[in-house]
Amino acid sequence: MALTIYGDLISGNCLKVKWTADRLGIAYEWIPVDVGAGGAQTAEFRRLNSAAQVPTVVLEDGRSLAQSAAIIIHLAEGSELIPADPYPRAKMFEWLFWEQYSHEPYIAVRRWQKLQGKADEALDPNLLVRGNAALARMESWLAGSPYLVDGKLPLADIALVAYTRMAHQGGFDLSQFPATKAWIARVESELGLAPLYPCCHGRAPV
Repeated sequence: MALTIYGDLISGNCLKVKWTADRLGIAYEWIPVDVGAGGAQTAEFRRLNSAAQVPTVVLEDGRSLAQSAAIIIHLAEGSELIPADPYPRAKMFEWLFWEQYSHEPYIAVRRWQKLQGKADEALDPNLLVRGNAALARMESWLAGSPYLVDGKLPLADIALVAYTRMAHQGGFDLSQFPATKAWIARVESELGLAPLYPCCHGRAPV
């Protein structure tokens, strides 16, 4: 039985899992779950994940696993995406944990609310402030390093690029963060992704 991924392509958390599997050459079946239409709330899906969240995967042995960071760590264990040396490995985990606590709750949430049609004045202004602070921290780091850890593509870059490349959809101005824009283009190229943010590549998004 191949890996099965339950996810919604509108979700950066789900895309992290897809891209990690693709990068590692792991065969999988993608089962679309329309989160906006309540697809994760069905009794059938809740039997896989009682938290009713995507992504959720069913491993080859039939066991299920949820939470994007946990899933991609499990898939990438023993691969080049996780540094072998203890300190770079710990730095990779540091970025993964930071993404879920200090990046995704602001950038992803503001993006989702704008995609739902909310006007800027109806949004919590703290989302923009904290999201820009997260982008500024990335900018500071990436101004001196092509990747987040150890000078090469680790799992942390796959995790962080998911919502960072979508930040403009939440009203964040990526033109203020040139090193981050260059990093987005670099990681997209590494992963074979079509460019999403036009100013990073000089052409319209596809």
